[in-house]
Amino acid sequence: MASLNVGNLGEYLREQRRNAQLSLRQLADAAGVSNPYLSQIERGLRKPSAEVLQQVAKALRISAETLYVRAGILDAERDRDEVETRAVILADPSLNERQKQVLLQIYESFRKENGFGIGEPAQAPDGTEEGAGDDDAGSRRTAG
Repeated sequence: MASLNVGNLGEYLREQRRNAQLSLRQLADAAGVSNPYLSQIERGLRKPSAEVLQQVAKALRISAETLYVRAGILDAERDRDEVETRAVILADPSLNERQKQVLLQIYESFRKENGFGIGEPAQAPDGTEEGAGDDDAGSRRTAG
């Protein structure tokens, strides 16, 4: 198999895994992916989805956005503010994981509404697309 152009994602993942003192199998189990698939990602043979990167990042306790940038999903310069905002939300100890995910989904839906989405529809907690069917009438109402 030829190596895909995923930056230095694989090398970075291997380094983070070793720093966390996890075997490939332990990280695969923690992230909910197969051992061979994770090995292929580390060797640059597979380009993982944003969802897989998020699972791996959570297992390694690192920023998913860092992995997104290294995988070419986010542009480091253009999306710096978004990355920083997401990192702050994810690092907030006063929020539980579900609350963080819901807040990130709302944040992404606002970014998309303003023309700055990353290409995938924001998902509401019930699995539907955020804002589906909205005509923004509520935002145009005036008090009166």
